[in-house]
Amino acid sequence: MRTSNSLSGSMRRRVVVTTAAAFLGLGLAVGSGLAAPALAADTATLSGIILGVGSNETQRIVTWYSSADTAQQVQVAPTASFPAGAVTFAGSGAANIATSGGYNRHATITGLTQNTAYSYRVGSEGNWSPTYAFKTQSFEGDYDFLFYGDPQIGSSGDTAKDQAGWVDTVNVSLAANPNAEILVSGGDQVETANTESQWDAFLAPTQLKSYPWAATIGNHDVGGKAYEQHLYTPNTDRSGAYYSSGTATGAQSGGDYWYIYKDTLFIDLNSNSYATSQGGGGDAAHLSYVTDVINQHGAEAKWKVLVYHHAIYSPADHAKDADNKIRRVDFSQKFSDLGVDLVLQGHDHSYSRSYLIKNGAKADATEQPGAADVYPGPGGVLYVTANSASGSKYYDITSPDSTGTSGAGNGADPLDPSKYWYNSVQNQEHVRSYVKVQVRNDKLVVQDLRSGTCAAPNAAVELAKSPCAETGQAVGSIVDKVTVHPYHGDSQAIQVNVPTGAPGEFGWTIDGYNGLVDLGTAVDHSDYFEATGSINPIVVSDSRRSLAPWSISAGVGDFKDADKTFAGSYLGWTPKVVTAGAGAKAGAAVGSGYDDGGQGLAVARGLGYADQGHARGTAKLGADLDLKIPGSAAQGAYRTTLTITALSS
Repeated sequence: MRTSNSLSGSMRRRVVVTTAAAFLGLGLAVGSGLAAPALAADTATLSGIILGVGSNETQRIVTWYSSADTAQQVQVAPTASFPAGAVTFAGSGAANIATSGGYNRHATITGLTQNTAYSYRVGSEGNWSPTYAFKTQSFEGDYDFLFYGDPQIGSSGDTAKDQAGWVDTVNVSLAANPNAEILVSGGDQVETANTESQWDAFLAPTQLKSYPWAATIGNHDVGGKAYEQHLYTPNTDRSGAYYSSGTATGAQSGGDYWYIYKDTLFIDLNSNSYATSQGGGGDAAHLSYVTDVINQHGAEAKWKVLVYHHAIYSPADHAKDADNKIRRVDFSQKFSDLGVDLVLQGHDHSYSRSYLIKNGAKADATEQPGAADVYPGPGGVLYVTANSASGSKYYDITSPDSTGTSGAGNGADPLDPSKYWYNSVQNQEHVRSYVKVQVRNDKLVVQDLRSGTCAAPNAAVELAKSPCAETGQAVGSIVDKVTVHPYHGDSQAIQVNVPTGAPGEFGWTIDGYNGLVDLGTAVDHSDYFEATGSINPIVVSDSRRSLAPWSISAGVGDFKDADKTFAGSYLGWTPKVVTAGAGAKAGAAVGSGYDDGGQGLAVARGLGYADQGHARGTAKLGADLDLKIPGSAAQGAYRTTLTITALSS
């Protein structure tokens, strides 16, 4: 590994072979990574560690708390080489607000490779946290992510019970979906913005250190800085326009951010800032942000997913909120124009799946309630509101009114008058649930799944704040499922998935039995002795897709017989390609130092090589040896070692 802050990059392999004036014995040495320089030890207490999403699938962000203002970092490496082969990423941060105490740190891990298990820890030399692990999966193709509505730890009045329900939902969802790749928040991680005991309970699931959490800010998170202290996010615009107060330096958290995961562009908004009268840029600023991000990055992804807290199409207590009615008009028109596929929301502590909405109205009047398959057509957008993931609070479904069946209205669905006009499915059973989204080549599959029953842990039910009647539906059963089939216009889209090609290998061996290269008895030419022969052939095999250059070189030490010796520079050679392949070319001839006063093979000389872009295959390299020794050399049976080195990117 390179010593720069990256986990990717080429590694140069040095292969060493030993010989004796003929004898080629095989040994192997592989270059290892360089450890990061040690820093001064400290005794800071490290806590609140959480893994977050990065700008793309090759990155992760780790955020944590420290009791001391010391230089800290994340240390990370593939699990098989941790910690000896670890690289470090410097942490940055600042002092926490007084009620939180201590300091916050975050670091972005870059250069991750796909299908790799990693281990990491935070801190400094002599004071590391425990080691945690995560794994990457393929950086292309299908994947699943999970969406969680409002844990809102503390809202039941019993933090421990809320924590128990939240931990159970995380356990249930990831036991059922161990290969889910990201965890997406619907907002309201806690009940009270700056209450650290609630943040501790939210961070209790150990999986939050292994699966990246894509944070969303809710109305219960926004009132202080603890949200920003605990959950650092990528590509975040912290301009005043994206804070309801109009300033990032005030007492509130805020900001809008985006990231791309595989072929999905995620855009996350601070929906707490919705009116310019508050001081921020309001909904207009968010719409401008979404437009800019999609214009700049939309072509990099096949799917566009928006996430924000305040549900504009939901069935319960917040369905008729004035701010959401306004956004139903502002947001839906723009989202349709921009080609958004899916909008994920929280806030209303109930589950709903909208009809496909286009420009603030039902896109297809004939779409049936609970349809298993929907076809957006141009401009159709699916809106999903998640129920409570912790069981800390549920809101009961409310009744439609007569205010209309489009735009800001809350009128009844003509196909089912008990529901709002915009919702295909509404559900409230007072049991915990989560949403699973399967991202496939040409469809999104959205499911709401039960993570609990009426039984504990279910704080709102246990504390008699919500009634619950057993439905007989087991944990893991499906509340709702819909497959979204995208629209490709009037033309036909054609897709092909190209798999990851086998990287191939580069290596070499000595051909056949590695016996002594016996040059026999030197011929006496009066002034000098001379012996000739050939090395045992070297077989080079290169099947790498990179077609990277390679080279084989070799050199010898002095010839020795007990205490008698003569210089290795007297040995020269003429390399040759015995069998062509792998782009092999012979190295230059090197004369005996006896003839030209040079160093001969006493320094490493090229036996063979191939240029960048060469064909894959196998070659056999050889060399004719020419040894000329001064006539003054003492009688003896001399040997030396031919050390062979292979270099490649």
